[in-house]
Parts: sequence; structure tokens; C-alpha cells
Amino acid sequence: MDLFEAGKVVKICAPMVRYSKLAFRSLVRKYDCDLCFTPMIVAADFMRSVKARDSEFTTSEYDRPLIVQFAASDAQTLADAACVVAPFSDGVDLNCGCPQRWAMSEGYGACLINKPELVRDMVRQVRNQVDKPSYTSSIKIRIHKDLRRTVDLCQKAEAAGVSWITVHGRTADERHQPVHYDGIKTIKDSVSVPVVANGDVKYLRDVETSHQLTGIDGVMAARGLLANPAMFAGYEDTPLECVWDWVDMALKQGTPFTCFHHHLMYMLERVSSQPERKVFNSLSSTSAVVDYLYDTYGPVQNLEVSMCFFLQKISLEMTLQWTAVALFLYVEIGILLIFCLPFISARKWQRIFKLSIWNSMARFWNKVFLTMIIILIVLFLDAVREVRKYSDAQHAKDTKLHPNMFDHLHMKLFRAQRNLYISGFSLFLWLVMRRVITLINQLATVSGTTAALQTQAESANQAAKKYMEDNELLKQTLKEGTADKSSAEGMELLRKEVETLKAELTSVGDALNESQSAVGAMKKQSDDLAKEYDNLLKEHQELQNAKDDGNKKDD
Repeated sequence: MDLFEAGKVVKICAPMVRYSKLAFRSLVRKYDCDLCFTPMIVAADFMRSVKARDSEFTTSEYDRPLIVQFAASDAQTLADAACVVAPFSDGVDLNCGCPQRWAMSEGYGACLINKPELVRDMVRQVRNQVDKPSYTSSIKIRIHKDLRRTVDLCQKAEAAGVSWITVHGRTADERHQPVHYDGIKTIKDSVSVPVVANGDVKYLRDVETSHQLTGIDGVMAARGLLANPAMFAGYEDTPLECVWDWVDMALKQGTPFTCFHHHLMYMLERVSSQPERKVFNSLSSTSAVVDYLYDTYGPVQNLEVSMCFFLQKISLEMTLQWTAVALFLYVEIGILLIFCLPFISARKWQRIFKLSIWNSMARFWNKVFLTMIIILIVLFLDAVREVRKYSDAQHAKDTKLHPNMFDHLHMKLFRAQRNLYISGFSLFLWLVMRRVITLINQLATVSGTTAALQTQAESANQAAKKYMEDNELLKQTLKEGTADKSSAEGMELLRKEVETLKAELTSVGDALNESQSAVGAMKKQSDDLAKEYDNLLKEHQELQNAKDDGNKKDD
């Protein structure tokens, strides 16, 4: 009630079914809204179901001052609901103005303006039952064609202790007809409690106009705030910063997509063309909406909101699977760079590969390798499908019909191509890494074999060198002919060995000659056998011919 005592026109966000939820209330409060209402809650359902209480009423410590609006048809139910929400709000409001048929058929809404005694009892019951002196109890009504009945209703509510009265300046049968400011003024002049005007408040100037025409204490806006949540701050149309504020608050608080999207549809209605609205209204995901806003209107200049949006955009752009694939690609590149370090030889890598930890993992290596191959191939094919999807002729035709879709589809195509490159390079590097590991092992094995052979060759070279040195020494001794006893004995032994070798060579030559003679004899014998075989073959042929001739004569 201190808001009404400050001497200014109180700016209020109306209760709107599905729309005036916590996130939207937080948004309009940032733009000079003094008081917010919750959406209308059916009191009987609220008291009967825990699920209804959890889903219909949400608030926070910063959501103040807050009025909870109930639809009720009896005093006790309304009072019970008020007691439940009293610790978390600053007042309750009784809906006596909803003109929808379902509400009126249940005894809620605008039908209550024809039951002033029931309204009086409901206000009084809330006053008596809620043990909180500062807690308010208000009503929101429509007017009668006969204003005397409306004045009577308001005066009875005032007598029951109503805190203030919100008057929608239309009858229950009127929808978009002009607001009856004269009727609101009549009610204001008839009661001493604050009166709030509702209806056709679309700009901040309408607040001052309503105040001048009626003398009211506050103004409540519904559709005006939906179209421009920054209206009470003096903006003619929704500023870009307000749009990004809504994206920020809605995503932080987990607003359902339908509500998130509808609010933006209202906000952009005045500032976008019909083709733009058609494209925007057809978007079906949060990421698509955020991309469209970013591509069409650009980022906001507020640093805090920009950073929050940037992080949200990244999280929306990179799904979990592609983030994992990109990380896998970076790991592959890092491993290959490590393999290429010049100061780590292949044999050192082989010793690393032979550690016990790698031996335990080697059992699963082939399965892991094949599994990753399959996963990367599937992701690669999915990326190919996305690229083809956003590159087809139908999408090109759509961009010609709706030019504002070009950037959005281009961004989708860019993402699909990016995913294609990530998966393709990951698959390629995975195969390369497998081959590199194999080549390192082979190179290490070849290096080890080469080192062993080199050691053997060095040993053989040293032995040959030693033999050559000994041989040279013997030759030198023979040439010098110096003859001490030991040298003479050595020379004598050497001569005997030479003679023995000559004798062996002679015997070997004789044996060779004998072998050659034997080979000649065998060759001659072979030639004789061949001639004899030819003669026998001729005789056999002649006998065969003679036998054939005898058979013919007998015949």
C-alpha cells in the first residue's frame, strides 16, 4: 500500500494466463514496473493438488511486491489459498472480470460482479483469516452497463476492507471497444480506496492520459506490456536490450519454449515486417530462435548480457556429441605432435609402449579402434546428410521467397559443414595415428636389428684387421731373412706347411683328372647306350610294320 501513498501513478503488470510468469515479471520489473500480478490461479484446484501448486505458483526473493490472483466461487476456498501463498507474496486479488465462458460457467470471473454480497464476504474472509497486517486483499472487476450496480459492488467491497480496486473499463460483453473512462472516473469518485485503471494502455503516454481523465491511482497494462515490456520505462517499441534481457532471463529460469517463443513474437510484432514475422513464427527450437535474433538484429551492447548470451549461444551451437568429437580431434592432433618430437627416438617410444599400463590396455586396443571407426563414420554420414539437407534446391527457393531466412539457413549450412570437417578429420587422423604407432614399432625393431648387425660387423672387422696385421708381420719377416733361431724354426715350419699344401694340391689335381677321365668314360658309355637304344627302336618299328602287313594278308 506504500506504493499508492507515494503520490504517483502506480504502474502494474496485469495477470495474464500463461504469460505473466516469473521470468516475465522479472523482465518488466527491470523496466520500471512497480507491481506485478501472477497469472490467474483457480483456488479450488490450487488447494486440491500439490502438482497444481508447484506448477502454477513460482516466485523468488527478488519477485516483490507480488500479488497472487485467484479465481474462486466461495469465500473459504479463497481464504485458504490466500493463507498458503501469504508467506511468499504481498497480497491476493480476486478475479471478478474474466469474461471467458468456461470461467463464468464455473462461477468465476465476470459473473461475480453480479454477486456483490459474495464478493464482500470473500474479501472479508481473506482479511479475517490471513494473519498478516500488511497483506492486501484486492479485486479486479469489469463495469456494468448500469454503473450504479458497479458503484454498489465497489462500495460493499470497500466496506469489507478491500485494499484497492482494479477496474477494466469495459463490460463483460465487450472485447476491443473503447474503454469507458467516464465509468472509471465515476467509480473513483465513489470510493476512498485506491482505484487502478485497466484497458488500452499501450504506451507510457497512455498512463498520463488515463490519470488525467479519471484521477486514478494506478494503471494496469496487459497487451501493452506483452508487446513492449519496457513500456513503463518510456520506450515506444521494445528495445534490443530488452529482447536480450528476456532471452537471458528465460533461459536461466528454464522457461518452456512455447512461452519463450510467444513472448518474443509479441515483442517483435511492431518492429518486424510480415515476412519476417512469418519466418520467426515458424521457428521450432530455442537455438533457432536465438540464431535468428543474433543474425537479424545483432548482439546487444550490454557487456554482461552479451557475455551471457555468448556462452548460451556456444552451448546451443555445439551439441554434446560434436563437442566430444571436436575434443577428440584436438587430442589426436596433440598426440601426433608428440609422436613427431625429434628428441624421442622410435626405440624410446617402443620402450614406453612396453610399459605394463599399455600392455593391459593393448587387449582392448583393436575393439576400441573399430568402435571409434564406426562412431566417426556414423557422425560423418550424419554431417553429410545435414549438408545435403541445407544445400538442396527447396531451401534455396525458400530463401528467395523469404530473404530473411538466408542468414539463418546459411548458419545452419555452416554448422553442418563444420561438423563434416570435424568428423572427417577425426576419422582421418584416427587412421593416421594407428599407422604411425605401427610404423614406430617397426622402425624400432629395424633399428634394434641394425644395431646388432653393426656390432657383429665391427667385431668381424677387428678380427680381420688382426689377421691382416699378423700376415703382414710374417711377410715382413720372410723378406728380411734375418735369422735368429726362432725365426729359422718359424721359416722351416712355414716351408713344411707350404710343401704339405703343394702336395695336397697335387693330389687334389690328380683326383680331379681322374674324375674328368671317369666323366669322359661315362659320357662315351652313355653315347653308346643311346645308339644301341636307337637301333632297338628301329628294329621294333620294323617288326611292328611286318606284323601289320601279315594281318592284312590274312584278312
